[in-house]
Amino acid sequence: MSARSKWFGALLAVGPIIPAVLWWSPLRRSADAAPPLRLEVSLSSRELKVIEDGQVARTYGVAVGRPGHATPKGSFKTGTIDWNPAWTPPDADWARNKKPQPPGAPSNPMQGVKIYFRAPAYYIHGTNNPNSIGEAASHGCIRMTEDDAMSLARLIESAGGSVPLLIRS
Repeated sequence: MSARSKWFGALLAVGPIIPAVLWWSPLRRSADAAPPLRLEVSLSSRELKVIEDGQVARTYGVAVGRPGHATPKGSFKTGTIDWNPAWTPPDADWARNKKPQPPGAPSNPMQGVKIYFRAPAYYIHGTNNPNSIGEAASHGCIRMTEDDAMSLARLIESAGGSVPLLIRS
């Protein structure tokens, strides 16, 4: 076998690898980059921050879990967004005598929208008790005013429907 045919054979063997490496490298860098939209909740300051392209774009006041019903801490991703949700009392002692509430009912504690972040029972949602914003008042969910929750849900939808959520002390 001549040197020329060996060189040609080596080129044929390595040739497809070079474009693959060049194609993969930019993808890896973009996968490691921070997401364009993410949420951070501070339980102590009772604020939800919307971070777009690394900058705080909006800050909302929220209500968080009361003692005995803490909002979970950690890293999550937002999930399903339910517009104009009904409310079904959970299987918990505090909800024993509560009745299901239809969408939009004044006594429905979930107003406007609910955004899942830890199924099946933890959401970011609009509230029928806007005076609770800034307090530790919920049963673990993150409450917002109805308008703020709907605005946040629209942002999440425009970002693809699921964004990272960090909840910290």
